[in-house]
Amino acid sequence: MTDATVSPRAPAVFVTRPEREAVRWVAALRQRGLRADALPLIAIAATPDPGVLQGYRDALETYRAVMFVSANAAQGLLASHDVLWPDGTRAWATGPGTTQALVACGVPPAQVDAPGAQSAQFDSEALWAQVGPGVRAGDRVLIVRGGDASGQPAGRDWLAVRLEAAAAQVDTAVAYIRQVPQWDAGQRERAQLGARQGVWWLFSSSEGVDNLGRLLPGQDWSAARALCSHPRIAEAARTAGFGSVATARPGLEDVAAFLQSAT
Repeated sequence: MTDATVSPRAPAVFVTRPEREAVRWVAALRQRGLRADALPLIAIAATPDPGVLQGYRDALETYRAVMFVSANAAQGLLASHDVLWPDGTRAWATGPGTTQALVACGVPPAQVDAPGAQSAQFDSEALWAQVGPGVRAGDRVLIVRGGDASGQPAGRDWLAVRLEAAAAQVDTAVAYIRQVPQWDAGQRERAQLGARQGVWWLFSSSEGVDNLGRLLPGQDWSAARALCSHPRIAEAARTAGFGSVATARPGLEDVAAFLQSAT
């Protein structure tokens, strides 16, 4: 199906994921007859200290498991580096997108642990339900995640806290930097129109909601609609003032089915 076949009555949706992911999602949603557009709310940049990251690559075999918080984490550590994944190391993923990225980077599928395809959520809690019972005291686990503008680890520490409580040794690698994107005038205008016209905003991160507030301070969101992949993100959207907030499982088919049924 081409863009020309998209129904003008289909719900409009802004995909707010980082640009590379947003482009893929927009194409897939358009193929399903939805009016979708990319409006990234998180910009991805390279880590400021690639030498440190190389050190973690060289030491992968010393870890019992390496946990990747996202597809960007997998790509940041492994892509384009010809990494040979060690036989004795497990790769932990929070969901199918991260799993796909790991396999694309050369990690054998049999060595990837992730929540089941039918899990209600794809997050650290769901992953822990899978791997937690096997964690032993003294296990070394590397968590690969994004960092803030200064290069410091950013995001939730929930899994690290659980691992440390189980007497595991936890290291953290910053594989990429998450930033507020720099919008041009056209993007800003589209966002302002979307705030007034009841567009669905697809959020996969609370950080995206926060960045939207930074990009358009004082904007009235009462006429806008937020579709969120997790209850925590939904709460952030309500706090930001979105007039309508809904949740859907984070998979593409679940999101598409919701939007196709929305009025």
